[in-house]
Amino acid sequence: MSCQERCFAKLTSSVQRSSFFLELEGGAEGAASVGRAGLDLACRFVDIRSQPFRTALCEGMAAPGRTAAALLLLLRLSLVAGYPSGRVTESCGDMVPRHGHAPRPDPVHSVAVARTTFMPGDQIEVTVSGPEFKGFLIEARDAEDLSGAPVGSFTLIDSQESQLLTCGDKQGSAVSHTSAHKKTEVRVYWDAPGSAPNHVQFLATVLEKYKIYWVRIPSPVISQPKAPPFSTPGTTPAPSPASPAVSRLTKPFSASGCGSKKFCVRSPWACDPAKEATCLFLSFTRDNQSVTVEMSGPSKGYLSFALSHDRWMGDDDAYLCIHEDQTVSIRPAHLTGRSHPALDSWDALEDMAWRLEDGGMQCSFRRNITLPGVENRFDLNTSYYIFLATGAAKDGRIYRHSQQPLITYEKHEVTGDPQDVGASRAPPLLRAHGALMLMSWMTAVSVGVIVARFFKPVLSRPLFGESAWFQVHRALMLITSFLTCIAFVLPFIYRGGWSSRAGYHPYLGCVVLVLAVLQPLLAAMRPPLHDPRRHLFNWTHWGMGTAARIVAVAAMFLGMDLPGLALPGPWKTYVMLGFVAWHVGAEIVLEVHAYRLSRKVEILDDTRIQIMQTFTMAEAEGHGFKKAVLAVYICGNVTFLVIFLSAVSRL
Repeated sequence: MSCQERCFAKLTSSVQRSSFFLELEGGAEGAASVGRAGLDLACRFVDIRSQPFRTALCEGMAAPGRTAAALLLLLRLSLVAGYPSGRVTESCGDMVPRHGHAPRPDPVHSVAVARTTFMPGDQIEVTVSGPEFKGFLIEARDAEDLSGAPVGSFTLIDSQESQLLTCGDKQGSAVSHTSAHKKTEVRVYWDAPGSAPNHVQFLATVLEKYKIYWVRIPSPVISQPKAPPFSTPGTTPAPSPASPAVSRLTKPFSASGCGSKKFCVRSPWACDPAKEATCLFLSFTRDNQSVTVEMSGPSKGYLSFALSHDRWMGDDDAYLCIHEDQTVSIRPAHLTGRSHPALDSWDALEDMAWRLEDGGMQCSFRRNITLPGVENRFDLNTSYYIFLATGAAKDGRIYRHSQQPLITYEKHEVTGDPQDVGASRAPPLLRAHGALMLMSWMTAVSVGVIVARFFKPVLSRPLFGESAWFQVHRALMLITSFLTCIAFVLPFIYRGGWSSRAGYHPYLGCVVLVLAVLQPLLAAMRPPLHDPRRHLFNWTHWGMGTAARIVAVAAMFLGMDLPGLALPGPWKTYVMLGFVAWHVGAEIVLEVHAYRLSRKVEILDDTRIQIMQTFTMAEAEGHGFKKAVLAVYICGNVTFLVIFLSAVSRL
């Protein structure tokens, strides 16, 4: 994967804030997060012509100590060589933001010029001013051909507020904002080229909010001194998406007919949106050459589904129902990589309807099975993975889904035989990873440690040539190492490499793996019982094992909240804390029991009572109590494990 692609993958949320005309929302983050996000942003958008230099800078992100230095260097470079890409270049031609909302008809801002005549090589000051606004795009056009390419280039007056863009392969041929901070005026210089047309007009698109903007606001025409008089050409209105008729649903959707008359995806499986507000529901009903889609779920922001050729976001056909101003906007969209969805025209959708009630949203529409000539729309007579997601929205602006999307287990053809299928938020490989790690580090290790620490006298009888406690301990630890190795590789198989979005969890996992492999290797080199090095071995073995258990518990706490295996609700934290308390409590009980036995021996010795019992024999008197504690502990431990495995299986 190239450096630019790595930066783009890390930029899922940042690109939404930095893309042209996107509203910047949210509070301040920590300094470290800001540094990483800023570096990602610079790496993604700064246009560094030297590819080796770009690679060296971008890969600097991987080194935590270099983040601040790399960020400062890239920000300095952005002042002289920063030309954003992505949605900016998509808007260069028609100057229309890709927001899916119609522009406002009557501009409240103005575009002024310092003078109305110019000669090639002159600098003309251009000013955009008016009520507070967040975003803007300024271009110069041939006044007699406003649909043509940009003319000339710009020079910045305030590089903190504006930045140069590359439109039509012309560097500096347009100017846009650098942030969404509110402003009332922007000033730039336009540099007249040697081949300038006789008449030039400046056009500005100004954005107040995500869905409130004005397109191609004109300036006075400036002309060369000896140019013929300017005659106003026929104006062509800026393109604006026409809003189709959308009706209100009068009753909720129903799961009746799922699997017999319509194709359904729902979670929890077998839920009914007519009876359960928490039911996430999607259905497809074929009617000759068209399909009616119904979507329902608990969301105050947006609901969406996508058709994908694989289990990864990117190059997908998506459909969104967005809650805005007490209505629901139904829009098709397409996904490129892991970027923000690009909203498309309504033209492919018919019979759109929606309903809002009790924190839930429902919407429906109809579209043809095949749409020849319509870009980004998939034919519905082919098999796809189906994604179903919810998320937050504000003023028509959608944000990244807070949970992993539901994804069907396999590809399905929604126009084929009706089916009632399930879906999972967690891919099977990640669920297997979580289950194996839980079995290893919640149960196998915990029982093995307690047996070795407290049950040597209780399980001292030979078993296959060794004491029973040792055989149990060794078997459980080897199982732990084996399962840990298998579980460790599963996320890498799923992701195809290292995941930069998993926080500290994979780093802790690497530590756990190393310790889990070293422990049995160290045990294989155990010195004889009376060897002088045996004492050092015992402390080393205990220290590494204790460290592995602590790091593993920390990794499990972090892993439960990762998007790929996000266990629902706050209960998971309390259950994991309960498991830790259960294990620590068992060890405390057994330690107190062992201490009381040792004190009993000391008291007997101090009173000089003639006895034949040794300490080991005295400790054996507590066998019954220890066995009861072990049985209760294992039952509790397995109960915690079953709770987690059950939750993982339902993801």
